[in-house]
Amino acid sequence: MAPDPHLDSPPAGDWTVDELMIAVLASCFEDGDQACNGMASFLPVAALQLAKLTHAPDLVWLAGAVGLEPRPGPIPASTLEAPLWRDALMYVEQYGDFWTLALNGRWLQKFCVGAAQLDRFGNANNSVIGGDFHAPKVRLPGTAGLADMGSLGKQLYYWNPNHNPRSLVETVDFVSCAGYLGGGDERERLGLTGGPELVVTNLCVMDFEPDSKHMRLRSVHPDVTLEQVLDATGYEPVLPPGGVPVTPKPTAEQVRLIREVIDPHGMRHREFRRR
Repeated sequence: MAPDPHLDSPPAGDWTVDELMIAVLASCFEDGDQACNGMASFLPVAALQLAKLTHAPDLVWLAGAVGLEPRPGPIPASTLEAPLWRDALMYVEQYGDFWTLALNGRWLQKFCVGAAQLDRFGNANNSVIGGDFHAPKVRLPGTAGLADMGSLGKQLYYWNPNHNPRSLVETVDFVSCAGYLGGGDERERLGLTGGPELVVTNLCVMDFEPDSKHMRLRSVHPDVTLEQVLDATGYEPVLPPGGVPVTPKPTAEQVRLIREVIDPHGMRHREFRRR
């Protein structure tokens, strides 16, 4: 039997952190999953494409809440406009039919979501920072459906390409999307299922400790130290016993697909703040 380059590919010798983040996000999706990307989501779009091209060809993807099973070329300049889903098998009316699907507990289980602030219990803020809600220091774009996704039993996968103490905070200034609220069983006691599953940043991967629901450090990326992660985080994450593992590098085949097929124009780099 001929080797499968997707399964047998060795770790890449030449990779960048955006490619590592895409590979980690891609590993969250399996055959039969139903997933959706949100606004300005270049890394998740690349991850969904990567999963479909490698280990999860039967992943069901609703692109931008409009195009079911898109067949895009290279990632376009917008992840919420027609070029992404122009050749989809079916169009879904975003302000009507999409919500019928989202509100049905059997469909669209997994969502990739971003947030300006994310706290230790996975509560997200995309609304306001500082001051009164009606007179904040900063007014953010708003929830764009994020509040609904946090309340409808969905599995939420956060990505953050600029890990810093202002984006990963002790407590969000405003809860735009319910995570595990005050931690423990509070979400469950309020009758909310689903919730945050994973947080992938440019420094590390975090999940949630099962009992406290406090964010837990799952792995640190290669060439990043534990001290760098702790200094860049506005709270102290739970540390795994026995030391923190290193995030696996993307494979050579994953990197090739990202660079040559999925995103040859480098749209994914738009998510990273210029320094």
